[in-house]
Amino acid sequence: MFEQLLSLVKENAGNDIINNNAIPNERNDEAVETATQSISETFQNAIQGGNVNEVMQLFNNGGGNTSSLALTQNMQGNLIERLMQKFGLSNAQAGGIASSLIPMVLSKLTHKTNDPNDGSFDLSSILSHFGGGNFDVGSVLSQFGLGNNNNNASDNKGGGLGDVLGGLFGK
Repeated sequence: MFEQLLSLVKENAGNDIINNNAIPNERNDEAVETATQSISETFQNAIQGGNVNEVMQLFNNGGGNTSSLALTQNMQGNLIERLMQKFGLSNAQAGGIASSLIPMVLSKLTHKTNDPNDGSFDLSSILSHFGGGNFDVGSVLSQFGLGNNNNNASDNKGGGLGDVLGGLFGK
């Protein structure tokens, strides 16, 4: 899962990291990995901390504007802190990167997860990976009305994950 997420961040890091003069070119890979770790750890903390609703709100969004979500803001704060520490960036520089890159990556991630023609990410795998070994994905998916036939974007029975989650969150 980390490698898939790393690839997604790398695909979207162009202007924010790769073409950013504040980050030396020889450290671009390190900056991309730092952004990926920020996203991963925030997902992990949310799921393992019992804030699955925050994660489900993100995936209900279907790739739309993710900037206002608490989970997105937590990821941005995490990344800002790391960029300042590791790369000596100012708060404004790090904030500019985080406020552009994180919502873009999350939008692409949720779009891919909700797209029945794209099997690169699915909600069940994301919850399982970031939930840890003792996390009961089936139980969580059941709480949100997602049975065995509706637990990921690649299994699009009954209208798909976006439709199920949209009904749950009143959209």
